[in-house]
Amino acid sequence: MSNLEAEPREQVCAPGPVPGTGTEPAGSPASGAADGSAPGPAGARVEVVTSREVPLGGPRAMPVRRTLPQRARSLVGAWCFADHYGPDDVAVTGGMDVAPHPHTGLQTVSWLFTGEIEHRDSHGVHARVRPGELNLMTGGSGIAHSEVTTQDTTVLHGVQLWVALPEAHRRAPRNFQHYAPPLVEFPGGRARVFLGTAFGSTSPVEVFSPLLGAEVEIDAGASVRLALDPAFEHGFLVDRGAPVVDGTALARAELGYLGTGPDSVEVQAGEEPVRLVLLGGEPFGEEIVMWWNFVGRTHEDIAQARADWEAGAERFGTVEGYVGERDRLPAPALPQVRIRARRNPPTAAPR
Repeated sequence: MSNLEAEPREQVCAPGPVPGTGTEPAGSPASGAADGSAPGPAGARVEVVTSREVPLGGPRAMPVRRTLPQRARSLVGAWCFADHYGPDDVAVTGGMDVAPHPHTGLQTVSWLFTGEIEHRDSHGVHARVRPGELNLMTGGSGIAHSEVTTQDTTVLHGVQLWVALPEAHRRAPRNFQHYAPPLVEFPGGRARVFLGTAFGSTSPVEVFSPLLGAEVEIDAGASVRLALDPAFEHGFLVDRGAPVVDGTALARAELGYLGTGPDSVEVQAGEEPVRLVLLGGEPFGEEIVMWWNFVGRTHEDIAQARADWEAGAERFGTVEGYVGERDRLPAPALPQVRIRARRNPPTAAPR
């Protein structure tokens, strides 16, 4: 999916400080509503990251709710971007029709709850994104793709996620992987693990840093304890219901962040069943620069990628078969100033 903001900000995300070592930078962002996050109850280990609404292009501008990146929390592991949308009546919103656009330095993760999207990319892939099936596209040195809601779709509902590639792999060749994970039942709920390992299920999909991605459902009134990898930080992105995660209440479209250290967490559902997307990964120890649809390491990386896209450079290839009002998305103008690197707050959960 493209970031279709007309004036995207360049965002420099630095590795988080190691708590207790004195490496916390002066002026590190504190939790608060202006930062897109808020503390949980006193002594809570879960930080609440709120979303902001962003229009996703088109004449009727389908709205999406963006929880990553935020000023207070730029990354969860290598997860660097999270859009949550729907359920939307496509007769009202116009659905999704995103012309060919570029990506560098990342993997895109598409996961739907309802609806269907037609995907075409410059790796030669023509595929459908369907509920409960993962489509993962790797755009290291450069790839382009288009996304269009299919004619049979009446309600569109899902998440679009980006994974930052580490330095050793950020120029990885174009690739596309599809995987339909099995449904894993456990007392009080069920899950589909689309990346990494959890709930006794392992995804075969190739990623380039330790990651976890899963859709988790909790039955109404149930309380479950989920096992966690203590080396990972985790994000609980709420799609449905009002879960209480480790004593902290979360609302729809909020992301509950839990730092490294815990080996389990309790999730309680209220009167309504809960559905959330569980994201995890080892803290990403590299500084990245994000702008529009590019992830790099410097402003110059981003400027070069933009120039190459505008020039029609071969690094992005060609998307065949897309039919729309325009054959490609033009890149916005670059920002006129550099933005200082900002650091995540400590990644370890308070004890």
